[in-house]
Amino acid sequence: MTSRNPPAVAAFLVVGLVLGLAAGCGGGGDGHVAATSSPSSVAPVPGSYNADQLTQALLTDIPGYVRSGAPQWGEYGSLAAVQNLNQMQQAVKLDKPQCASSTRALNQEKAVQTAPSALAAFTRGTRQSVTETLMAVGPDVAARQVRVRIPAGCRSIRVKVGGAWVSDTLVEPSGAHIGEGSRTAGVLTNTGTTAVRTWFVVLRSRGYLATITLYGPGATQAEAERFAHRAYQQAERILP
Repeated sequence: MTSRNPPAVAAFLVVGLVLGLAAGCGGGGDGHVAATSSPSSVAPVPGSYNADQLTQALLTDIPGYVRSGAPQWGEYGSLAAVQNLNQMQQAVKLDKPQCASSTRALNQEKAVQTAPSALAAFTRGTRQSVTETLMAVGPDVAARQVRVRIPAGCRSIRVKVGGAWVSDTLVEPSGAHIGEGSRTAGVLTNTGTTAVRTWFVVLRSRGYLATITLYGPGATQAEAERFAHRAYQQAERILP
């Protein structure tokens, strides 16, 4: 993702607010996902999974979508999508500076940054994308991610991308219950001439945390939760 797509940049900038950590960046740009370090180079969290196991547990296909490149794997902080998002957060400006720390706080937590992780992205045409991330984190970290809520004062923000201001409105509706706990949040991004939606679902289960990010003008809560159900069912089948 690059600043060539201001709505995509603005939408994914607030991933940190919505999820408490970056879920990966599948929207905008060419959607390419490059492989990172070898799965075997990442040590598993005690009693949990390593990056190789998480890679095998990712969704391999989504009807109507095409997988964009090879999965990424490794420590969460080493994934190219996460590093790209971190760079964007440093480059843009918020109209509410007090919300900036909320977008980065847990993303800088060592337990998150060093967690064995795997990420896959899928695209439908050039305007819609799905990103799935699996992370091996302890139960306390996973439970905290599901409990994260958007600060009231940060539910409507403006983001300066390059020379343009883009408006983001964040919502947290009642969502489906998936796994051992989940939550759903959405972002409406409006440039004045273009409006796109991003839906996020974060869920936890035994030994892992999963996130689904659905981005595009036609993105819906129901579709994001349907993909999250698929991701959960796939992970439960594969992970011992």
